[in-house]
Amino acid sequence: NARQNKLKNRQFNHREAYVTVLHSSEAYVCGAIALAQSIIQTNSTKDLLLLHDEHVSPRSLTGLRTAGWKTRQIERIRSPFAEKGSYNEWNYSKLRIWLLTWYRKVVFIDSDFLVFKNMDWVFHYPQISAAGNDRTLFNSGIMVIEPSLCTFEDLMLKSFKVGSYNGGDQGFLNEVFTWWHRLPKEVNFLKYFDGNHSLNREKIPDDLSAIHYLGLKPWMCYRDYDCNWDIKERQVFASDKAHEKWWQVYDEMPERLKQYCGLSPHMNWRIKKWRRIAKKLSLPDEHWKIGVTDPRQYNLVQ
Repeated sequence: NARQNKLKNRQFNHREAYVTVLHSSEAYVCGAIALAQSIIQTNSTKDLLLLHDEHVSPRSLTGLRTAGWKTRQIERIRSPFAEKGSYNEWNYSKLRIWLLTWYRKVVFIDSDFLVFKNMDWVFHYPQISAAGNDRTLFNSGIMVIEPSLCTFEDLMLKSFKVGSYNGGDQGFLNEVFTWWHRLPKEVNFLKYFDGNHSLNREKIPDDLSAIHYLGLKPWMCYRDYDCNWDIKERQVFASDKAHEKWWQVYDEMPERLKQYCGLSPHMNWRIKKWRRIAKKLSLPDEHWKIGVTDPRQYNLVQ
């Protein structure tokens, strides 16, 4: 009997999961729903686990579970070197993934990703594996990690002593894991078009496994075009082709999930404000001239 239990535990410990984290607001609920749907569409055999804090409402949790996530509440972790009120103030919450010790291995994936091809092969990579941000640094948007209480405690101790180049988890993890394994770029196509990259912004490669939606997120824009075009500093993140790909996944979603991707009055006001500014500046891309047909603008959610 003891041997049977041992075998059962060993089997249990071989489970693997894609994990994402939502904390501090509900801004990424729609993104996480689309992410789960996109992974499921690739016939993945892995668990989907979403860690969240108390800022995610019961209504949103219902949508996230319906989309395919198992959910678990966590206490968020403050980034010791982040400015108060900054976007990355609570980014160290991501470190909680090392506590998921009932999984042998997890692939952390940010909720502003979409997956287009089965990526279960990524679980063969060791800790820590990630795609490069530039030559020596990795992007923490997708990482292969091996949960361990010992590693978690070590990271927490180091978090107060080791600085972070960007005040957030990415800078910290790059300082701690100076030795890392490189995932191919196709699993983390950064939606960033600077310099020579600009030529490819409307020719997204077909062999991509996943797109990482940097800048303003597709669900925060009208579906008619990528609203990163409306802000000069954010045009490096603009691609109507990548934007279109996100909305194709949205279209495949059941109606009951689409309601979580509505526009609030504030979001709608913000998009209109940027469009007005773009028009005033006569931005040469002329996206501000596009007539908006997105029906969400007429059915705002509270």
